[in-house]
Amino acid sequence: MSGIAQADDDNMVADQAQNFVEAAGSSIDSDESQWRPLSGNNDRDLEPMKQDRMQKLAKFLWESNLLADRIIELPLAFILSDGVRLTVPDPEAQKIINRFWYDPINKMDLSLEEYARELALFGEQCYPTFVNKVNGHVRLGYLDPAEIDQVITDPDNKRQPIGVQTKRDKAGNVRKYKVIINADESVFGPRARRKRKTFTDGECFYFRIRGLASGSRGRSDLLPQMDWLDAYDQFMFGELDRNSGLRAFIWDVLIKGASQPEIDEKAKSIRLPQNGGVRVHNESETWTPQVPQMNASDTSQSARLFRNHVLGGATIPEHWFGGGGDVNRSTAGEMDEPTFKILASRQRRIKYMLEEIGTYVLRQWAEKTGKGNFEDNLEFWVTCELPEMVQRDTTKYASAMQQVVTACVAGLTAKLMTREMCIELIVATARRLGVDKEPKQLLKEVEEMINKALLDDVDLKVGLNDDQQ
Repeated sequence: MSGIAQADDDNMVADQAQNFVEAAGSSIDSDESQWRPLSGNNDRDLEPMKQDRMQKLAKFLWESNLLADRIIELPLAFILSDGVRLTVPDPEAQKIINRFWYDPINKMDLSLEEYARELALFGEQCYPTFVNKVNGHVRLGYLDPAEIDQVITDPDNKRQPIGVQTKRDKAGNVRKYKVIINADESVFGPRARRKRKTFTDGECFYFRIRGLASGSRGRSDLLPQMDWLDAYDQFMFGELDRNSGLRAFIWDVLIKGASQPEIDEKAKSIRLPQNGGVRVHNESETWTPQVPQMNASDTSQSARLFRNHVLGGATIPEHWFGGGGDVNRSTAGEMDEPTFKILASRQRRIKYMLEEIGTYVLRQWAEKTGKGNFEDNLEFWVTCELPEMVQRDTTKYASAMQQVVTACVAGLTAKLMTREMCIELIVATARRLGVDKEPKQLLKEVEEMINKALLDDVDLKVGLNDDQQ
């Protein structure tokens, strides 16, 4: 059969096959809603086994791989190195925050570094809470991410976690924690409220990083680099073996005119010369050191390529890992900026976590001691003070502040600017100097100061008139 005829037959068979299409449909069991897929509840999350493996590999790489260690530890040094404080304007509330912070179990100054490290390693953190029923004092527990089976989200809002369920322990028990929300239960819909009532083993904080709004679990900072980190380690160990081979050598002994029996006899009696030793022979015997010829070029550029591939994925510049390359002081400053932007984003996440915990601490104190509702009282707002990651060059900002204030005064005098606009310009410049103030609050304080100064001036004039009389 020719090729054309064969093609015609194939096309005819294909046409006939297209005429028979199976009807679409599916079967639904009566208890279908009570089952969940083996791979998990949400295809936006890793499968449970892969989530566990990610956490194990992250811990292994952090312990054994130099690059992985730096990817985790360097951000911690910038974010937390100079300490962290939770502050509240109200003095009594500040005492409650301090008692929580320095509690002998909480020890937040010591624990915070571990929490931040494991948040980066495992992608999530869960802290069950234990509350004193009399005075509302809060202590934090710790739930290993490896023990989390699933994070349950709001049926009407997938981005909002409402509960954490653990894996079964050796006795077959499962714990279900209600995720803490610093608000009344009325913020949830009816379905979420019903579901939250089934979490009866206490309350917990649940935080995650590198997650998706449509997912429920977090991701490790090392997840995208895991294969490359392992490959870099294999490459470096291979280079170590190659360099060991390059330093190896053997002695090649040539005996001219000798028969095989004479060579065999000589091989039995030959002794390797020691370092600094003496070897005596006649012109028929020649000793030559032989080294391996691997024809391998310098692989430093390959090592740099692999290393920068990993570091670039973590937004860490080369010179932070001891590799200067073609970097000078000017280009180093430009290369640092993306890294500090990423670090600032993580610092804001940790700031949010601590402020959430601090607010919960004050809520429990207020509820148990009858302090009432304090949510709208600015005196009870918790603020997390985190260290500045880099020393700012304040010279140019100080000069800019002077120019802005002068321009604002001129604008007010000429009635070209409002006082509110001037305050906003001054606040925007002050933020460059690390001073963060709300424009409305600052304007209120300025007006109070002016009114007080006017009253003091009136009192002074009245006093002078009385003295004169």
